[in-house]
Amino acid sequence: MTEEEAREIAVSGLSYIAADSDELGRFLALTGVDPANIRDSAQEPAFLAGVLDFFLGFEPVLLKFAEATEIAPERVAKARHVLGGPPEAW
Repeated sequence: MTEEEAREIAVSGLSYIAADSDELGRFLALTGVDPANIRDSAQEPAFLAGVLDFFLGFEPVLLKFAEATEIAPERVAKARHVLGGPPEAW
């Protein structure tokens, strides 16, 4: 997987989160990100890795996202690895 593909998965994840007010609230609470800064933050690989961590940290949401976007959960994990390094770096 290329970094561009990984970024696309993360951006899809961010769009998915933004479309669900409950998940957006949970994401903001867990990350501490200011809603006004999300657009700028989305340019940073570390932030995008954090978006993927959000899904990987809670399987029910990961599976809903995977189903809605037709992206296999394993690809989400691979994208996380591409954007943020190996699991031991997490």
